Amino acid sequence: MKRTTEAGDCEQQKLRVDKWLWAARFFKTRSLAKAAIEGGKVQMEGQRLKVSKEICVGDKLQIRQGWDEKVIAVLALSNQRRGAPEAQKLYEETTQSIEKREADAVARKAAGGMIDRPLKRPTKKQRRQIHKFKEG
Repeated sequence: MKRTTEAGDCEQQKLRVDKWLWAARFFKTRSLAKAAIEGGKVQMEGQRLKVSKEICVGDKLQIRQGWDEKVIAVLALSNQRRGAPEAQKLYEETTQSIEKREADAVARKAAGGMIDRPLKRPTKKQRRQIHKFKEG
């Protein structure tokens, strides 16, 4: 099946997904991008990708980073890592994705108040007692 976009035939404009993720500044290094792809953190249309998968303009990717999951559309291809303003022109995040991330962040922040935290750090003696309790 041949994918076509407004930028032309997809067969002419392709780029490895790990290289694009690095250029779009989702990951600091290509090896981190590769590890995320191999770990299933990057998907296209609900399917896991291989590192060597070639993407085209118009493809939709789901990228999971920490607690957040972004759904983005590829607007342009670049194999060079440039500044953040230029990198943001390579993709567009869907409005549903933005709303979901913001709602999840608010829920996480609200749930953080439910956790009882100690008022101060344990002393050296208390730390020893904690380690002794955990080990034995």
